[in-house]
Amino acid sequence: MKIKKILVSQPKPSSEKSPYFDLEHKYGVKVVFRPFIKIEGLTSREFRQSKIPITNHTAVIFTARAAVDHYFRLCKELRFNVPDTMKYFCVSETIAHYLQKYIIYRKRKIFYTETGHADALLPLLAKHNKETYIYPVSDVHEQKLHIPEDGSIKFTKAIMYRTVSNVIGNDEEFDYDMIILFTPSGVKSLLQSFPHFEQGNIAIGAMGAKTIEELKNHGLRLDLTTSPKAPSIAAAMDKYIAEHVDDPDEPRTVQERFPIPEPEPEPEPEPKVEEPKAEEPKKEEPKAKAKAPAKKAAAKKAPAKKTAAKKTPAKKATATKKAEPAKKAAPAKKATATKKAEPAKKAAPAKKATATKKAEPAKKAAPAKKATATKKAEPAKKAAPAKKATATKKAEPAKKAAPAKKATATKKAEPAKKAAAKKTTKKAEK
Repeated sequence: MKIKKILVSQPKPSSEKSPYFDLEHKYGVKVVFRPFIKIEGLTSREFRQSKIPITNHTAVIFTARAAVDHYFRLCKELRFNVPDTMKYFCVSETIAHYLQKYIIYRKRKIFYTETGHADALLPLLAKHNKETYIYPVSDVHEQKLHIPEDGSIKFTKAIMYRTVSNVIGNDEEFDYDMIILFTPSGVKSLLQSFPHFEQGNIAIGAMGAKTIEELKNHGLRLDLTTSPKAPSIAAAMDKYIAEHVDDPDEPRTVQERFPIPEPEPEPEPEPKVEEPKAEEPKKEEPKAKAKAPAKKAAAKKAPAKKTAAKKTPAKKATATKKAEPAKKAAPAKKATATKKAEPAKKAAPAKKATATKKAEPAKKAAPAKKATATKKAEPAKKAAPAKKATATKKAEPAKKAAPAKKATATKKAEPAKKAAAKKTTKKAEK
């Protein structure tokens, strides 16, 4: 059987460099991406019930992009501002670059493995053994990272999201030649969508020990998986597609591949025989006959309304005839009012001109009056310094005579002072 259509139970890759697209170009197959499971985040109320203090950790371990999304979502709902000092340990470089959606990418606080294996993180975690780690996971998860529980690395495993089956509807086409499964939940979702699933010639590929175990528990055949020669699931698909040929008789639709047994038909109930009913005698309807004359009388009264309708146009015509003279007279009244207003408009500029002519002599005389007032004030200004000079000259002899008078007064007072001093001495001697 040649592989033509493949169902990959994962979301479609965002990058065009995915190996699945290389398979399409190489073999001409069609790859459909249809997740078998949905991821739902725990609410903040549900997370609080776990009693994990999200603020007491200094580093985070990420093994999936879903863990990144739900960690930052819960931090926002719990009103916890993630500090800039927080360190992030990622299982691959792809997840490390995905952190740019929420934080500024800095090499000194983001660490990742070069191989992409979870166990390769252990040396990095042991190197930073002073950190307290939080490890976001799903409710159903594979134990990828085996952290020793001897206390050398302090960590808390926190369930932040859950996986739910994404059931395939009956209206969806299921004409796939190969199905690729990645989780045990994907196997359960497939069997939940098709309870009577029969594998037949459909090739099933699985990745992970728990997924393969789940397949075998339900009696399904494993056709391809990873190996040392095919380390990735895409490489295993490449090898398997190259080895198979086409089978034209293979059924393509859901109904053909998984026929549902029809329920047994229920016995039909016996038809009931109805007895014929006796016909009732018809009764006469006297009321309908009595109403007929009333309708005729109403029809006779109808012409009166028509006459009333004819009268209304005549009244309207007379009203319009009365209003016409008033309409014709209105323009004439308006014209006379404008003619009366014209002389007043013409006289207004003349009055304004006469007022300006009368005001001009007063304006011209004002500078002359101001000049005469200044001329009269000039002699008084000139005489004021002369008066001040004469006053100072008269005051000078008085100033000079004042010291002489003071000296003569002191000379006259000296004998009196000496006589008073002698009297005091004589009294003292006695």
